[in-house]
Amino acid sequence: QVQLVESGGGLVQAGGSLRLSCAASGRFASISTMAWYRQASGKQRELVASITAGGNTNIADSVKGRFTVSRDNTKGTMYLQINSLKPEDKDIYYCNAFIRKIGLSTSSIYWGQGTQVTVAS
Repeated sequence: QVQLVESGGGLVQAGGSLRLSCAASGRFASISTMAWYRQASGKQRELVASITAGGNTNIADSVKGRFTVSRDNTKGTMYLQINSLKPEDKDIYYCNAFIRKIGLSTSSIYWGQGTQVTVAS
């Protein structure tokens, strides 16, 4: 079974930092593009950052300069470093990735169950 599991969320004071992780587990051949999404209560889910297998990144304008996405292909893990947290960053953060299973020629989309980020002031 292939899964994506987010971790690192929690309650942080405004201005603080947080590092989220998204780890792929199970048996798989490769992971292509991975991305972070977030969704606040009552709002639609939005893309905040993505990173290709080669390390090329895209950061949403709304968080650019504060959020950094990276990955460790050896570990099958993606990270989201969040600095200077703002109250509006309070969301559930979801991990997304295209993963190709062993023996298959195509990738399938996977979603993690999310990790809650709460910002207090």
